[in-house]
Amino acid sequence: MGKFVLIILATFVAILNASPLKHSQIRQEENLDWWQNAVVYQIYPRSFRDSNNDGVGDLRGIIEKIDHLIDLEVDAIWLSPIYKSPMIDNGYDISDYRTIDEVFGNMDDFMELLDKYHKAGIKVLLDFVPNHTSDQHEWFNKSVSKEPGYEDYYIWAAPKLNENGTRSPPNNWLSVFDNSAWTWNEQRQEYYFHQFYSAQPDLNFRNAKVQQELKDVMAYWLDMGVDGFRIDAVPHIYEDAELKDEPVNPDSGLNPTDYNYLNHIYTKDQNETFSLVYDWRAFMDNYTKANGGDTRIFMTECASDLDKILYYYGNGEKLGAHFSFNFNLLGLDVNSTSKDINDKIDPWFDRKFNNYTKNWLTGNHDNPRAASRMGPNHVDAYNMLITILGGVTVTYMGEEIGQENGELTPEEMTDARNLERTPFQWDTTVNAGFNDGATPWLPVSKKYLETNLADQKNKTISHYKNYKQLVQLKKDLVNYSSLGYGYDEIGNVFVVSRTNGRSQYYRYIFNIGREGYEIKLGSSSLFVQSVNVSYSPGDTLVLQPGDSIILKA
Repeated sequence: MGKFVLIILATFVAILNASPLKHSQIRQEENLDWWQNAVVYQIYPRSFRDSNNDGVGDLRGIIEKIDHLIDLEVDAIWLSPIYKSPMIDNGYDISDYRTIDEVFGNMDDFMELLDKYHKAGIKVLLDFVPNHTSDQHEWFNKSVSKEPGYEDYYIWAAPKLNENGTRSPPNNWLSVFDNSAWTWNEQRQEYYFHQFYSAQPDLNFRNAKVQQELKDVMAYWLDMGVDGFRIDAVPHIYEDAELKDEPVNPDSGLNPTDYNYLNHIYTKDQNETFSLVYDWRAFMDNYTKANGGDTRIFMTECASDLDKILYYYGNGEKLGAHFSFNFNLLGLDVNSTSKDINDKIDPWFDRKFNNYTKNWLTGNHDNPRAASRMGPNHVDAYNMLITILGGVTVTYMGEEIGQENGELTPEEMTDARNLERTPFQWDTTVNAGFNDGATPWLPVSKKYLETNLADQKNKTISHYKNYKQLVQLKKDLVNYSSLGYGYDEIGNVFVVSRTNGRSQYYRYIFNIGREGYEIKLGSSSLFVQSVNVSYSPGDTLVLQPGDSIILKA
C-alpha cells in the first residue's frame, strides 16, 4: 500500500479501536417486549406467491410459503392491504374494511393463514388505512347523498365563485399525487378533499362517529386474532379546520401543480393528529389488558421531520405509536459516503429518543429496492447495519436475497412504484416460481436466473445465508447494550461496535470507499462477511471496496 493508504489505515484503526467511538449511545435492553427487538417482514401480497395461477399473489400463496418465513425466523409479517378495493391504488383505496378482496381469497383463507402463522410463532400485522376510503365505500355514497348521520363523514366544501359565476376549489391545497386536492361532486354540488387520488376521499376525523368507526374496524381485526397494524399515511389525517391556503415553498422552483410547490403547514402533522395517535395507543393497550396475551402493537408511517416523528412516539405524558417508521436510510444510494451513513443514523441517537424503540429499514413497496438504490454489492453491508444498530428491523420481501428492481415497459409503468413491486424470485422455474405460468400482474425481473432464493440456499455464502446469521445476531445483541459508531471521512469506512461490558463485542466494518483496507483481526473472529469478501484463515483481512464484515470477540 502507498503512503496515502497507510495514512488512511492509521485513521481507520484509531476509529476501530476507539472506546467509545466518535458517537456512543448506551441503552439497557433487558426484559424487552416481543416487538422491541423484532424482525418484521413486509409482504406485498400481489407479488409474493400466486397459488391459483391467475397472475396475482394471494393469501393461499402466503400460506404455501410459510416455511420460508419460519426458516428466516422472523418475528412478524406485515401484509400490505388485503381488504375489498377497486384497486385504483393497489388496495390503499378501501371499499370495505371488514372484507377480504376476492383477488386475495376470502376470510377462511385469512383465518387459516392466521392460525398457521401463529402456530409457527409468527405474529401477523395488517396494513390499516384510516386517512381515506375508496369513493366506492358505502360511507362515501351516503355522504354524497347527505344521508342523515353521514353528511360530514368526509371533508366537503363549497366552491369559490368568481364574478361571472365560474367555480374553483375552496383553497390552494394540492394532492400528494399533484394537482388540486379537491374534486367537484355534481350530485352534492360541493368539492371533496383528497390527499391522494380523487378516488380516495379523505375521512373527516373531526367527526366523532368517524373516529369510532375506525376504532371498531381495528377491534374487528383484533378480535379475529391479528397482532397489530401498520397505519398508513398518518401525517395526512387532519387538516386545518378553516381551510387556510398553504404558503408557497420559495425554494421549490416547481410547477404550481406539483405537491412540493407548497409548504404543507395546514395539511400535514397537525396537533390533532398527534392526539389521535395517543388515543389509538390507549385503545390498543386497553385491548391487550382486557384480552390478555402478547402486546398488540401499531407502527405509524410518517415521512415527516424528526421533531414531528418524535411526537408520534409520545409527548412525555402520553404514549403514541409503538414505533414510527424511520425512513432516513432511504436517502442513501450508491454514491453515499460513510459520513452520509453517519448523518442518517445520528439523529436517531439523540437522547430525546432514548426512551423509545428505534427501527431501521432500507426499502419498502413505495421506494426503489435497496439493492438497486444502494448498489447490489452493498446489500449485505446495509442488512448488517440495520441489524447491529438494534431495535426493530423491517425487511421488505426480497431484501434477504438482494432482489433488485424489475424491468418494465412504459405501458407496464402504470405506477412509478411498480419497479419495486415485481414478483418475488423463488427459483429458476417459470416466472421465478411466483406461479405456474400465467402472466403475472407485473413481469418477473429478468435477473431471476442469477438472483433467486433456491440458488442462494444452496450456496455456502449468499445474501440469504448472511441474512439468517443476522437474525441470529439480533437475538444475541440484547446482551450487548453499549453501542458506538464512527466513520473515517477520508477513507470512507463506517464502523459500529456493540459491547456487553465484559470486553466482548460485535464490530461492524463497512468499506464504502475506493481503496482496499487491511484489518488486523487479533483476537476477533469473522462472524459474517459480505458475499464478495475473500478471506483465508489468518490474522489479516483485506476489505475491498464495497466489502463489509462483522467481527466477534
